[in-house]
Amino acid sequence: MGAFSRLKRENPDTVIALMGCMVGPKSDQLARRFPYVDVFMRPQQFEPLLDMVGERLSLDWEGCVGTLAPTRPDVACHVPIIHGCDLMCTFCIIPYRRGRQVSRPVDEIAREVELLVSRGVREVTVLGQTVDAYGHDLAEQDGGRPDLATLLARLNEVDGLDRIRFLTSHPNYMSRSIIEAVAELPKVCEHINLPVQAGDDEVLARMRRNYTRNEYISLVDEIRDTVPGASLSTDIIVGFPGESEEQFERTLGLIEQLRMDKVHCAAYSTRPGTIADRNMEDDIPHEVKVSRRERIDALQQSILTEVNADLVGSEFEVLVEARNKGKWQGRTRSNKLVFFPITEDDGNRLGELVNVRVERAGPWSLQGQPS
Repeated sequence: MGAFSRLKRENPDTVIALMGCMVGPKSDQLARRFPYVDVFMRPQQFEPLLDMVGERLSLDWEGCVGTLAPTRPDVACHVPIIHGCDLMCTFCIIPYRRGRQVSRPVDEIAREVELLVSRGVREVTVLGQTVDAYGHDLAEQDGGRPDLATLLARLNEVDGLDRIRFLTSHPNYMSRSIIEAVAELPKVCEHINLPVQAGDDEVLARMRRNYTRNEYISLVDEIRDTVPGASLSTDIIVGFPGESEEQFERTLGLIEQLRMDKVHCAAYSTRPGTIADRNMEDDIPHEVKVSRRERIDALQQSILTEVNADLVGSEFEVLVEARNKGKWQGRTRSNKLVFFPITEDDGNRLGELVNVRVERAGPWSLQGQPS
């Protein structure tokens, strides 16, 4: 935010707005820290900005604002479908900032995706803090209450859309119907992000994750049995209050056992206002947290080096999303990052689905040639 102070000085009429989870019910402290910001908004609460713009233009914006979908989206685009969270993980501030879970209607989301496709989008990722809880707060309709599987089936019917992804999931909400939707719907990609956060039951209980290590392993097994070849990614927090070396070793062992396709690892840091902040001591030294994170990262790099090496010689469908240093960049359905050369005859391949044969593999990406 500090970079915007100069912009405001040079262009006083510029409107600077800040939206996000750092904005709480009261923004007095933020206003003192960033006096050049015109308006502060909690997540998805656009009204303060619209009110300000409406006042400056002397118009009533209500009834004038349609979808907030981007007018010039990328080939792959994110679509929020559920806001807030009903869970109360002890390390997380989201429920206090975003409130209870509120799902958007299926038809409203479908219309937005259709609009995005008309603007060039070929892949959408539907988003939520707990995306697989989608629909639990919606009213029942003919055939029952809509859920994420219902929405995925509806989006699968959108003409011109090639791929559908979703994140971030929670193990407690990952239902059989969602897993089957990934297996059966042709446009839904075979990739699931399923944060575990820790591999020790005591740590999971202190985090209020409401599942055990063995329950998580069983869920991963069910996904892999139902969706052969599915890739999975997960999130890990190391150095959570009270985490012993033995408990960390259990997390390390879980990663080694499950061999995920991606592990996002973060060292624990206190979020003011959370349950952990109020009731737990941040007692793991910084250097220990850093060491544990580095050990997780090193193990995952070793695993991915082996996993991706097995893909050399295989052919994958890649959605071209960008140019990067003389190469086309895209992802497979299983979310593997792939690069292949740009040639003089290519033209613009952005948005194309290209079959690529993998020639080289590293832990974080694949290199290949169009087949």
